[in-house]
Amino acid sequence: RHDVTSPLQVDVDDIFNLACPASPIHYQHDPIRTTATSVLGAINLLDLAKSTGMRILQASTSEVYGDPDVHPQPEDYWGRVNPIGTRSCYNEGKRCAETLFFSYHRQHHVDIKIARIFNTYGPRMHPNDGRVVSNFIVQALNGDDLTLYGDGCQSRSFCYVDDLIEAMLLTMATPKDFTGPINLGNPAEITMIELAERVLALTGSKSRIVLKPLPHDDPRQRQPDIRLAENVLGWRPRVSLDDGLKRTIEYFRQLLRA
Repeated sequence: RHDVTSPLQVDVDDIFNLACPASPIHYQHDPIRTTATSVLGAINLLDLAKSTGMRILQASTSEVYGDPDVHPQPEDYWGRVNPIGTRSCYNEGKRCAETLFFSYHRQHHVDIKIARIFNTYGPRMHPNDGRVVSNFIVQALNGDDLTLYGDGCQSRSFCYVDDLIEAMLLTMATPKDFTGPINLGNPAEITMIELAERVLALTGSKSRIVLKPLPHDDPRQRQPDIRLAENVLGWRPRVSLDDGLKRTIEYFRQLLRA
């Protein structure tokens, strides 16, 4: 247990840097702390990797693409990010972390991997996580209105957690000359209104769908181009959205009964 914004020295085999809140509600609560976690955390863990000679993987994000004007998003797309928006503490923090990873790789020959993770969901999400899958499921199970932001036509691509973890481990095991960045996510795209309707059907809930204003800088589209992951890792997501939602719904059903 350690705060990555402070330097650390521990014995390690590999380093997975996943240290940062990923839900907009959580990372916007303390945007300065969020930026520090991504930037100072990257520096401190890269220093650890440098001193130990160990490999380090950065859990980057599809948010580095911002509100993209290229669809789907390939790794060579530089993104369209508002550097002063309310989401920038996370987006720009992760972009800066990628810069630091490649700087340490070039200057100090640190063995790095960068994985750009797209929307991920599954059991053990927090009921107040604030992201759309957990929001919809908890609201549906409680009989509350499903809060849909905007017109519901914005799209996302959701990857089940087991598939994502498999891809991260495969990325960490790639040859040293492969650094990434590499997109990890499920390319099956769905609109938010379709997701809400699917959650209602799978839960059997009678909840209503209620529209609310779209948050500032919320991307209209997000879909990974995973050809690199298919070619380099031999990986493609295996869990369908319906199967993943059923498993996640059952987890929350048990959690809310406890």
